[in-house]
Amino acid sequence: MRHLLDTTDFTVKEIDSMISLALDIIENGEKYAHICEGKKLATLFFEPSTRTRLSFEAAMYELGGHVLGFSEASSSSTSKGESVADTIRIVSNYADIIAMRHPLEGAPRVALTKTLVPLINAGDGGHTHPTQTLTDLLTIYREKGTFDNLTVGLCGDLKYGRTVHSLIKAMCRYNNVRFVLISPEELRVPDYMIKEVLEPCKADYVEVETMEEVMEELDILYMTRVQRERFPSEEEYLKHKDAFILDNKKLENAKESLTIMHPLPRVNEIAVEVDADKRAKYFEQALNGKYIRMALILTLLNMKNEDVKEKNETLVINEMRCKNPRCICNNEALEHVFKKSETDSSFRCIYCEEKFLDK
Repeated sequence: MRHLLDTTDFTVKEIDSMISLALDIIENGEKYAHICEGKKLATLFFEPSTRTRLSFEAAMYELGGHVLGFSEASSSSTSKGESVADTIRIVSNYADIIAMRHPLEGAPRVALTKTLVPLINAGDGGHTHPTQTLTDLLTIYREKGTFDNLTVGLCGDLKYGRTVHSLIKAMCRYNNVRFVLISPEELRVPDYMIKEVLEPCKADYVEVETMEEVMEELDILYMTRVQRERFPSEEEYLKHKDAFILDNKKLENAKESLTIMHPLPRVNEIAVEVDADKRAKYFEQALNGKYIRMALILTLLNMKNEDVKEKNETLVINEMRCKNPRCICNNEALEHVFKKSETDSSFRCIYCEEKFLDK
């Protein structure tokens, strides 16, 4: 039995196979219309979602399966104080596969220890959003026909944006990908992404503060919104929310082959006038989310235990406390567990990946 907590849980070969399956679904949908008859997907969404939840539900219905679950925490036993572990233990008795979104970082890792069926992380706080990354990869492949030799611009909130973190991890594994990180200084990619993802992969990257200075270089422009819910204060949110807005003027020097992407929802970071540009692919990107989730459901339902490769990690338990207030271990009765870095003397929380320099 396999699960998806992070895109790196799958090898490049496995991801490529899943993309090939999604492409076949697009071309031959009728072939898959009854393949999940008798199967049930549980969608456990502890925080609001439109695209992710509906695309999962549409994916399962188009495979001939059924859907059960809830769309907000208030309609589940969580409102009575039930833990994530107990919720998953119960729900996995009723479903064949689970898609779970939670506002607390690391919640899917807790769920993983109790589930009886394949589990999909549909987003956990500001941590990761692997199915959005699979959506992004399918979009890039459909537009470019490759993942190699691309210059990828990531713009906006790169500090709290889980979609950005997941996409960087995924694209780092392909050949000659250059990252252009466009953000205000306060919202730059976290240091651990530089030190533990980009640098070990020997990825070429540059950090800049304006779109205009790099626009003509980009093959992909991935816009993100400045998310109110990820900021520690309203004041900090208001300071940055209008920092980067893409409009037709900023696109004047862009390549004709540029692909403009956005995980959605947008607020005002992409002007409506850009929607008419043939390079704008964010609505097609949302549709691709349904196809790749169909492929993911089929893939996980067919993967076996022998496919799993154990990770060799040095763990430290309850010798430190995670300082991240959004981490699941600070909100439920859990041990504080850390893994030792392979590159330096630091430790990282296994749930939210918050870093500590030493014990």
